[in-house]
Amino acid sequence: MKLLRLGDRGPAVAEARAALAHLSFLPTAPRKSEEASTGPTGGSPSAGAAESADVFDPAMDRAVRAFQQSRGLSADGIIGPDTARALEEARHQLGDRLLYHAAGHPLVGDDVAALQERLSNMGFDVGRADGIFGPRTEAAVRDFQRNRGLEPDGRCGPVTLRELQRLQRTVTGGRPDVLRESVRLLARGPSLLGMLVAIDPGHGGDDPGVVAHGLTERDVVADLADRLENRLRSSGLRTMRVHESDEAPDDAERARRANAAGADLFISLHVDGNPSPRAEGVACYYFGNARGSSAVGERLALLVQKELVSRTGMLDCRTHPKTWELLRRTTMPAVRIEVGYLTNPRDAAALASSEVRAEVAEAVLTAIQRLYLPPEQDPPTGQLRVPRVATPSS
Repeated sequence: MKLLRLGDRGPAVAEARAALAHLSFLPTAPRKSEEASTGPTGGSPSAGAAESADVFDPAMDRAVRAFQQSRGLSADGIIGPDTARALEEARHQLGDRLLYHAAGHPLVGDDVAALQERLSNMGFDVGRADGIFGPRTEAAVRDFQRNRGLEPDGRCGPVTLRELQRLQRTVTGGRPDVLRESVRLLARGPSLLGMLVAIDPGHGGDDPGVVAHGLTERDVVADLADRLENRLRSSGLRTMRVHESDEAPDDAERARRANAAGADLFISLHVDGNPSPRAEGVACYYFGNARGSSAVGERLALLVQKELVSRTGMLDCRTHPKTWELLRRTTMPAVRIEVGYLTNPRDAAALASSEVRAEVAEAVLTAIQRLYLPPEQDPPTGQLRVPRVATPSS
């Protein structure tokens, strides 16, 4: 799709403006026909006024940024694929349409997220409220329907919706999804042997990513992925690459491959860039929005962030919840790591160092181990050394 930004005009801008107005991020504008026939003050027609709804003006830029921030997207003021998708999904409210699982083309939207949240609050396991009507949500709807004496068809139509609206929250003591994830985490135990980690070099093929200071993001993250893969295998974990070096699949396809392999964790490796050379530091991202987040993903992101800052000395840009497609569509805890800015001289010099790259791999492995340790066994940041128990396979 064509990106829309400040200064653009046309029907696509008018459509986006109408969606933002519907969501109360912009005031509702008068209809074009009315404004064109009377003019903005009731006088003669005004072509400029009639066209104003087609212009991406500063007010719309502020509205787009506010909407993006509210949805866990990058607040850059640009309507790209993620923002356009979020605007479309926000149109759907619970009860507007029949909800069901469609294999290969699942229904997505705010109405699905609201259904998931309501079911979760009543003790039914939908996983996280990601707004995607998948098999887990269908199973939760069937369980609810059986519980209420309804036909368990897995569809949320008028009858099921009325029954949902009659009931109140029954789970107390915290968010149900967080409680379930915490129990699963403790039940697994501290051993990492046999765990499958999906590793995603953020760029590949004809997509070079950021290029600066003689370095290319595609090459940097490919090397980091190699080092991480070898280090994980040497400690008894299994790994999978979600794409080959000559591929650049979209985020949905990367998530699909990891899900199909049954990965336990997902690590996506990137480096950042910025027009200002002063931008620097490392940051980690996990799935999260106003309705909730991946509790284990959030914990893993925090641990990776702490270990990276401690071991590399880079600036701490902290952890952040996002609803990017990669983080949203992975069914396992997933973290996207931005290992510094290639456009910053200090970060670029660090990333050019083989020693720093080795520390990045060590930091991620250590964070994974700390994720599964009980609190009383979790050591201070930067002190744990995960032993090598196997020789990396060829």
